[in-house]
Amino acid sequence: MSTTTVTYLADYRAPEFLIEKTHLTFKLHEGYTDVNSQLTIVRNPHSTHADHLVLHGEQLELLSLAIDERPLGVGDYQITPQNMTVHNVPERFVLQCKTRIYPEKNTALEGLYRSSGMYCTQCEAEGFRKITYYLDRPDVMSEFETVIIAEEGTFSTMLSNGNCLSDTVHAGKRIVHWHDPFKKPSYLFALVAGNLVCLEDHFSTQSGRQVLLQIYTEAKDSDKCYFAMRSLKKAMRWDEQTYGREYDLDRFMIVAVDDFNMGAMENKGLNIFNTSCVLAHPASTTDAAFQRVERVIGHEYFHNWSGNRITCRDWFQLSLKEGLTVYRDSEFSADMNSRAVKRIEDANVIRSVQFVEDAGPMAHPVRPDSYIEISNFYTVTIYEKGAEVVRMLANILGPEQYRRATDLYFSRFDGQAVTCDDFVQCMEAVSGKDLRQFCLWYSQAGTPQLHISDSYDAARQQYSLTVRQHTPATPGQTEKQALHIPLKIALYGSKGALALVIDGQNKGTETVLDIYQDQQTIIFEQVAENPVPSLLRGFSAPVKIFYAYQLAQLQQLILLDSDGFCRWDAMQSLMRIALCNAIDGKDNHAEQIMLVDTLKQLLADHVSMDVALLACMLDLPSEQYLASLYDKANPTAISQARTQLQQQLAIQLQPELLGCYQTLQDKIQGLFAPAMAARSLCNRALAYLLHINDARYRNLAQQQFTQVNNMTDQFAALRALVHAEHAGSIAQEALQAFYQQWQHETLVVNMWFQVQVTRPWGNVLQVVHELLNHTAFDARNPNKLRAVIAAFANQNFASFHDRSGKAYQFLADQIADIDQRNPQMAARLLTPLTHWHQFIDEHAILMRKALESLSQRELSKDVYEVVSKSLMN
Repeated sequence: MSTTTVTYLADYRAPEFLIEKTHLTFKLHEGYTDVNSQLTIVRNPHSTHADHLVLHGEQLELLSLAIDERPLGVGDYQITPQNMTVHNVPERFVLQCKTRIYPEKNTALEGLYRSSGMYCTQCEAEGFRKITYYLDRPDVMSEFETVIIAEEGTFSTMLSNGNCLSDTVHAGKRIVHWHDPFKKPSYLFALVAGNLVCLEDHFSTQSGRQVLLQIYTEAKDSDKCYFAMRSLKKAMRWDEQTYGREYDLDRFMIVAVDDFNMGAMENKGLNIFNTSCVLAHPASTTDAAFQRVERVIGHEYFHNWSGNRITCRDWFQLSLKEGLTVYRDSEFSADMNSRAVKRIEDANVIRSVQFVEDAGPMAHPVRPDSYIEISNFYTVTIYEKGAEVVRMLANILGPEQYRRATDLYFSRFDGQAVTCDDFVQCMEAVSGKDLRQFCLWYSQAGTPQLHISDSYDAARQQYSLTVRQHTPATPGQTEKQALHIPLKIALYGSKGALALVIDGQNKGTETVLDIYQDQQTIIFEQVAENPVPSLLRGFSAPVKIFYAYQLAQLQQLILLDSDGFCRWDAMQSLMRIALCNAIDGKDNHAEQIMLVDTLKQLLADHVSMDVALLACMLDLPSEQYLASLYDKANPTAISQARTQLQQQLAIQLQPELLGCYQTLQDKIQGLFAPAMAARSLCNRALAYLLHINDARYRNLAQQQFTQVNNMTDQFAALRALVHAEHAGSIAQEALQAFYQQWQHETLVVNMWFQVQVTRPWGNVLQVVHELLNHTAFDARNPNKLRAVIAAFANQNFASFHDRSGKAYQFLADQIADIDQRNPQMAARLLTPLTHWHQFIDEHAILMRKALESLSQRELSKDVYEVVSKSLMN
């Protein structure tokens, strides 16, 4: 791109006009669709009184235009590739606009597109402008009516937002009329037309209203919607009980779509889901996928209030709806499953992905200052870090005040488009706390570092903890201010948690320290022994902690700490020390001895433990996370060290791992939390054992693969075999059998792709090329791209960072090709190359070279922004 337009938060201006009512008529024809829009437009009283109306519109064929039924001539308006300007408009008027669009040619999957015979929309963030000319911005909220017209008998399902007013046939045409009484921005508009089957149920709200629940899928998937329906009803009840939020329409609809850029979309009353986030069946779905379905179903439903009824004023406030809703879905999932494991999963994403984003060229605040393409800011910083910001607010206020603050937020701003500041002000109004310093979390990029030191005065029985905070510079922000950081801690003695006394006040055995300054010292009184600090309990803030734990102290926390996250974190620290010593060429014998001894104790006592937590504690830190610990990481050294430690642990823990596997076999049946936890520990034990070149364990995996009746255990056995370098023909036979059994299940085939491209040994790039030519691969389908290209680049650290650099150029070439069809997907696939600065020169030069080759191509705005920012670093 030779020119780009940058949008700045500082340039926000209220819209010149508002749209009170939007009436849309879609006439679906084979090969094209005509869209008639009738917009009731009024001047915004807060506008600058311009005499012209500027509407967004892209890739539209204008058929006619009129104001109050008066046709407009060519001189009355002007069209550019991005806008239409209508001159000399009155204060209030009805704009009639007819456009023609071509959904069958829409490979970008934005706006209205047709895939596998089904019409579908995706309008967030700026897709609606590809349907008709409109004020396509979130602060213009309108009441929508939608009429869908098609040849009688063409489609069994014709849906849009809200409640169905009529469904009739006239002159050979089927006409379905929908009305959404709640004002919404255009990004929440939805339309679906296809031949689908429907699972129906009902939900009785807390006030006694009956809501019709419908999940639409292709007929072949009709038996995979029951879990999603149960998850939806659980989410609806949870939101009533936890937030007092009741559903407001007569029906709630979900449609499962195979060709979809995102996971799901919260369109008012008509949620559109990627099939991977709604379809689930024990025979073909893993436990992790079941939990993902439950979480995403909850997430999109929770958006009805935190995103739909109250939306964001502009796209810079995206985390207002996404951060809050991710926090809500995280708490929902924690209540439905293991709270400790969910917190570990959240922390893992922050550490392995978001911290890396913070350290790279695409670093940005939770509320960005500018963007070229808004689609590039659907990031872990906006979503997951934004959720951690909300969590910190909830912890600072406490449960009662937080609930009252959200009640105030929902009542004060219902039906409005607002800002992150509006949300925080509700927290201040209820709590009386000054949160101005806390708001820096929204505007300041980067990962804060807490450097913690301590001392113990035995004579005075005083323990001092000194906390220094520092946030490294990020692009565009070299100077950082001190943040308000809630640091939750406990102190452990030889027999357990100690009482905390600060300034004469008893704080119980756990407290939150409010860190405001660059350096603070906190003195604990009446401490009878030199304690071990349990820091950042519950991952109370998205920060990096630096404290010089001794190995024995880490073991003490692993065995004694009551906080599941801190137990896991102490284990991760012990593993990290052992791995980093190996990576740096240092001796790690002492760390390995401590690690083996600790794991032996845990595995021997697995019956009395949270089994799901123990399974997590067996996981080594990821290669991506280990790389983030270095200024210049050596990928080869990281992969070798991690593989060697896995093998050593497997050898040293053989009896305990096998014992766990065998004793838990009678507890792994069923789709409920204890069985899921037992399966997770069994399958981690099996994966470890397959690191040993022993036919007994290969046969054990083969037996599990052939005899189990659930996808979790079958796929775990397949993965263990394929990822074991010595499994040979057994692994190949299992791969072939798996494909033969599941070749007609699209989502399972995606898993089959993924397990091959993430194999940590051999020439995997050649395997990737072969799979791109496989009959089951479709380069137009985002799920297939994620299963092969994204999985290889993001999850196969060793192969992607092969010294030849061939994988880097492969990814660049694939992105250039995908960018011609689907810019959003292309930009998201680019992320691994943007981290070139993180690696030693041998790799960094080749990664940058691949980026430079991309920069010479004709690129979309989406890809151009990521490439240009990456090369500026």
